[in-house]
Amino acid sequence: MPVFSSLDALGDLVTRRGRLYVRWSRGPEVDLQRGSSMDDLTGTAMPGLSASPLAVEGWWDGRPVRVWVARRLYDYSHLPRLKDARTRPWVLSGDELGRGPDNEPLVRGVSPLGWIADQVIAEAHEIVTRQPGRWGPIRRDGTAP
Repeated sequence: MPVFSSLDALGDLVTRRGRLYVRWSRGPEVDLQRGSSMDDLTGTAMPGLSASPLAVEGWWDGRPVRVWVARRLYDYSHLPRLKDARTRPWVLSGDELGRGPDNEPLVRGVSPLGWIADQVIAEAHEIVTRQPGRWGPIRRDGTAP
């Protein structure tokens, strides 16, 4: 699978393709074999893979796509440390069919498009932390980022 090695390359793809998603997991081989995500709280199988949307929302109103994508990557960048060191981000397309317990899209008909390199995540962290507002990754363990 190809690797996106810059935030600009990923931003260009998002601009061209629109409805794309990022998933943090052990990868498409594992996920597609399993076929769906599990709700961590209840163990319930969901009807698709949970993912974060990368498509730029209309209210973003012409702001830089790279900042949008950086923020979307930063939101869940804590997962390799919190859940499993083998967790990596990858880009996919597919059909959104519902929402998971955290209001995340559940995607079926998944087509993997590429891994996201570690340097892209580092670049996303740098961009987000330079923004004027206070922002941190989404966390559930109650600790500060």
